[in-house]
Amino acid sequence: MIEWFAWAQVAVAGLAALSAVVFALLKRTPNDYTLGPVALVLVLLVIQMVIAAFAPAAGNSPTGSLLEWWMYAITALVMIPAAMVWALVERSIMSNVVLGLLAASIAVMLTRMHTIWFINSA
Repeated sequence: MIEWFAWAQVAVAGLAALSAVVFALLKRTPNDYTLGPVALVLVLLVIQMVIAAFAPAAGNSPTGSLLEWWMYAITALVMIPAAMVWALVERSIMSNVVLGLLAASIAVMLTRMHTIWFINSA
């Protein structure tokens, strides 16, 4: 896991959450401006998982449980497409709220993943 990349992911997830909530407040249904940022969060998460797969071999081992880190990553990876499909199937204002809550949840999960990788004592 690369620290600056992790914080960039948290920022993108936060902006995705903000975008979805603003569109919900404007009473708009899901569109490219709400689904696009969430899709970007998914792409960044996949990149982070690829990085994390090779990081321990390169000497960048987590200070916490690697299993716990992977469980957070896999859970986040499953949540994002599920919420996106749901938002496309049920095109309502509440879908944007769900996308906003999802992106905020992913930001929290990424922060916890950062803590597991860098801050926990071994």
